[in-house]
Amino acid sequence: MGLTLTTQIIIGLIIIFLAGMIQGITSFGFSLLAVPLLGLFLPLQIVVPMLVIYSLFLNSIILFNVKNHVNLRKIAILVIAGIIGTPLGTYLLKALDENILKVSVGIIVTLSAVAFLRGFKIHVKNEKLSFIPVGFISGLLNGSVSLSGPPIILFLTNQGVEKQTFRANLTSYFWVLNLITIPTYIVSDLITKDVITYTSYLFPALIIGVLSGIKIGNKVDEGLFKKMTLVLIVFMGVLSIISGIK
Repeated sequence: MGLTLTTQIIIGLIIIFLAGMIQGITSFGFSLLAVPLLGLFLPLQIVVPMLVIYSLFLNSIILFNVKNHVNLRKIAILVIAGIIGTPLGTYLLKALDENILKVSVGIIVTLSAVAFLRGFKIHVKNEKLSFIPVGFISGLLNGSVSLSGPPIILFLTNQGVEKQTFRANLTSYFWVLNLITIPTYIVSDLITKDVITYTSYLFPALIIGVLSGIKIGNKVDEGLFKKMTLVLIVFMGVLSIISGIK
């Protein structure tokens, strides 16, 4: 999509604002919505590093508020597996064709949203052992398309983790992965001048969107909004697949 820089910034501001607002209301969905939409007119090699930087900022704020509920010992294996998977994901971001990445993003986003909507659950006998593949896949997705959330959210939801502990451990995991991913991107020359430029221009929309979402979240039915968000994300995933196939 051949858009001028000004048009890209305007559309980008709207997308980041909406994604940030959804994150503020539901505590998830930022990258699920932003990646396929921004990927329609920006290279994923710009979109993904930018969203990882934003995620570090968001997760730092959330982590500060839930730090008393963090149990790092419980998720240590998960974190290690995620760290191992992230560099391989970074390699895929650099090596794979843009259209393959778009189709992959679309499939991941669509299947994840459908799984969330249907309340997907499986019986897990050995939780600690299961942390290894779940963390590795999450790290792989984190490094390649900034979508580390779905495997972890699905798994922890499946295990029936208490809400505050769930949020604290999830945020801790994402925060550590963000810290690992950004230096990996720097070494791989993925934090470019263009990434810094777009990140700076769109940052105000992130702040306003998240703060607006937190405020709105206190006034709307969160359960209904989550379902509406997931339906929207399914649509975005399908859109990403179509754009990658064309």
